[in-house]
Parts: sequence; C-alpha cells; structure tokens
Amino acid sequence: MAESEQQSGSSPEDDTPPIPANFMVPKKEISMVPDMGKWKRSQAYADYMGFVLTLNEGVKGKKLTCEYKVSETIEKLLSLLNTLDQWIDETPPVDQPSRFGNKAYRSWYAKLDQEAEALVSTLIPEDRRGAVPEVAVYLKEAVGNSTRIDYGTGHEAAFAAFLCCLCKIGVLRVDDQLAIIFKVFDRYLWVMRKLQKTYRMEPAGSQGVWGLDDFQFLPFIWGSSQFVDHPTLEPRHFVDEKVVNENHKDYMFLECIKFINEMKTGPFAEHSNQLWNISAVPTWSKVNQGLIRMYKAECLEKFPVIQHFKFGSLLSIQPVKS
Repeated sequence: MAESEQQSGSSPEDDTPPIPANFMVPKKEISMVPDMGKWKRSQAYADYMGFVLTLNEGVKGKKLTCEYKVSETIEKLLSLLNTLDQWIDETPPVDQPSRFGNKAYRSWYAKLDQEAEALVSTLIPEDRRGAVPEVAVYLKEAVGNSTRIDYGTGHEAAFAAFLCCLCKIGVLRVDDQLAIIFKVFDRYLWVMRKLQKTYRMEPAGSQGVWGLDDFQFLPFIWGSSQFVDHPTLEPRHFVDEKVVNENHKDYMFLECIKFINEMKTGPFAEHSNQLWNISAVPTWSKVNQGLIRMYKAECLEKFPVIQHFKFGSLLSIQPVKS
C-alpha cells in the first residue's frame, strides 16, 4: 500500500532534493471547507503523506533499541528538544483556579516563539540559511496552541512537517530514517507528554474516547509498523499491562499505551474505545494499513485540523505536478 502512495520529493529518500530558490514564511491557505480539495491535490499533501509512509516502511519490524546511525543533525535536533524540555523545568505551573490549561504554558511558549529561529538555525548550514524562517514556523506550530492551551494531531502533524522540510532541504538524509523516528520523534513525544502533564493541556478539538488517543496519532502508525511480522506479540496483547511493561522500551506503540494507562483510570475499553477495537484486529499489518486510512480520514481530511496547517515553498499548496 505504502509504495503506491509515495510521491517524488517527499521523503528522506532524496539525498539531494531540489531546493526552492525563494523560501517563504508559511501561511494558512485553507479557510473554508471547500478549500479541502485544494489541500488534497496539493504538493504539500503528497509530500507529507509520502514522508509518513516512507518512514512507516523504514521502521517495519525494527525495535527502538536496534542499531542505527545517529548523524550530527540528529544530535542537534535532540539538543533542540532538550532545550524545550529544560524550559519546562524553568517555567513551573502557576497557581490558578481552573484545573486545566495552566497559564504558565503561555510563558513557556513565548520563549519558543522568541527563540525558534535561533534554535532552527543551529540545524541548517550557511548555504541554506534562507530556509530558517520558513522551517521555524513548523516548530512553533508543533507544540500546541498558546491561546487555548491545547494540543492535538494538528500540532503533531506540524512536527512531522518540520522534519519533512529538513529532509527537503537535504539537512536530514536517507540514512537518518530510523533515527528520525526512534530518536527525534520519540524525544518529541516525551517532551509533549511533559508539556501535557505539567500544564494540564486540553486535547485540541477533543473527540474524547472516540479518538485514538487524546493527543497523538503518528506513533500508533509507526509503532504498529514496528510490530509487523513479530513472532509472538499480536494486536490483542497490547491491552495486557504486563506485556506493555515488559516491552515498552522496544516499541513506540506500547510506550503510548503505557502513557494512557498512567493518565487514565477505569477499564481500558471505556477510556480508549478505538484502541480497544484495534486490539481485535488479527495482524499488525492490517492494524498498520487501517491506521493509515484512519489517519487520512480522521486527521488529514478534517477541516478543523487542516485549517491551521501552513503552506510555504517547501510544503506548497500548489497542485501536484503530474
């Protein structure tokens, strides 16, 4: 399935991608429901989905703890995420009457808003420095909304778009694929979980128990790919807490389940109904394919999510060149 959907210029497979001559600060282009057709026909959609699917193939059957190359750019990305983590420690929650949406998050976000371009410039070589303001927008979009103090799959998509842009300008390369998910995206998830817990962030556009998870989606896709052809662990096993506790360090999917188990009380079937349903699917490859379809339908084809997505020269609203 993944192969047929991959588009050119969309993934870390292109070691020397063509770089647009004129970078631009990304802006919103989807302002009404009828604009969604423009998004689905766009180069950005093709590139974004191609990126997600290429990484999905790359991690198939591999553990988080397997051996892989960690490049200098990956190290710099981890350092950037460590900085965001450190700022959380430096910005403790404030006392306030409402339990959710701690206003200290706005102070934390203001620091990122101010420093984003400086942080991104550490990743991008001098000859491509013009890309910094464009790429930095996706980093700022990836950590939640400072007005509503919420976080959801649209913010997660902005982080994937941020990584996709780094691939498109050749800063991340084909041999970084495993480290992109196992090191960088995994670290991003830890920082986002810390933000969600520290500032009691609301789920964006909450679907409650009918969503896959209150906050994330991509780690379930890539995490289910890790399990494809696993000799012993089947989808039905992830609802077993013992299995989760014994294997979460190897599998992103189980890390997500562990976090849900820590954050929610009551029967799993009640607080995470969609995931409970998924545990009845017979094979991981079917889970993986189903999650990709669900991601498109429930996230990428939903106006409330995509109205916030921003388009520039690297992720263009222009139609795919046939």
